[in-house]
Amino acid sequence: MSDKNLFYNRELSWLEFDKRCLSEAKDKNIPIFERIKFLSITASNLDEFFMVRIASLKDMKNAGYTKKDIAGMTPEEQLDELIPATKEFMKNQYQTYNRSLVPLLEANGLKIVRHYEDLTPEQSRYVDKLFERDIYPVLTPMAVDSSRPFPLVRNKSLNIGALIYDKKKDVTDIATVQVPSVLPRVIILPSERQGMTEIILLEEVIEKNLDKLFLSYDIVCAHPYRIMRNADFSIDEEETADLLKEIEKQLKRRQWGEVIRLEIEDKADQRLLKVLKRELEVNEEDIFEIPGALDLTVLMKMYGLDGYAHLKTPKYTPQPVPALMNDDDIFTNIRKGDILLMHPYETFDPVVDFVRRAARDPEVLAIKQTLYRVSGNSP
Repeated sequence: MSDKNLFYNRELSWLEFDKRCLSEAKDKNIPIFERIKFLSITASNLDEFFMVRIASLKDMKNAGYTKKDIAGMTPEEQLDELIPATKEFMKNQYQTYNRSLVPLLEANGLKIVRHYEDLTPEQSRYVDKLFERDIYPVLTPMAVDSSRPFPLVRNKSLNIGALIYDKKKDVTDIATVQVPSVLPRVIILPSERQGMTEIILLEEVIEKNLDKLFLSYDIVCAHPYRIMRNADFSIDEEETADLLKEIEKQLKRRQWGEVIRLEIEDKADQRLLKVLKRELEVNEEDIFEIPGALDLTVLMKMYGLDGYAHLKTPKYTPQPVPALMNDDDIFTNIRKGDILLMHPYETFDPVVDFVRRAARDPEVLAIKQTLYRVSGNSP
């Protein structure tokens, strides 16, 4: 057991797992909309991996922790392998997206207009009106100069960074606008092509209308960017008087965590990148230049578009539980004997029913359960 050659590093092993998810996105035997869903999942997985696992390794490195893991690697050695491996993985993600999935989606009736310059005159007028009516009121543009410091950029938020030129003062400043999460990121455009749905992403519409936010400036350049902060935290339950309050406090601190990854559109103006790097205190190796839309979890929104059921795996209908197919309530059925539920093959309804009935039962004093990855609107 002491032979390190018999073990594989935990974090590098995790990356191999995400590669297997990516292989599903590449599989031509899988329906196209299921493939974009898998690509979205790889992006979501990678975000979590950075915020917790990479962050943890960086904490260890910064603290001077040099103990080797079971595979014989120090935290610094793990980071030296993980960062280049992650950049290669993201390169594969975007090759899959740009070369395979985007053309396939268009061939199947869903066109992604990648740049606002590619809009037709009618579409351009449509997004301008949409901007004025729905988007402009919820934007908070922030210019940064000697009197205004760089604002707090929230973890995982999508932003547009811009260099703006003040004609009166002959000065170039930096500005940043957060892409509002309260608005849908996928915008459906009017299309003249029969049977074709055309969409554009929200950040492209904001970028197109950036001059309306900074009226007395010239827009030198503008590029989307996104940061990942250290979201790892540990709590000493023995020393904590109120665990819930401590967790709330730690969750708020996450917004101020160290920036561990900066994603920015590739071919971004180097002057803008230099300022972002300085203001966000990001190391060169933690900058990821992205050849496409930032934050591929947006593909899950595309997956949810109506009219493409034929390009998805048919929905599975869970089977009823034989032991519960009677008129007795769930407690009566449990008293008859143990019932093993096989999810997702059998319906989850009995679990919801179980909790619901227990909540109404005056004999029940408390319900304690572990929740893992419940849905956004979970009963």
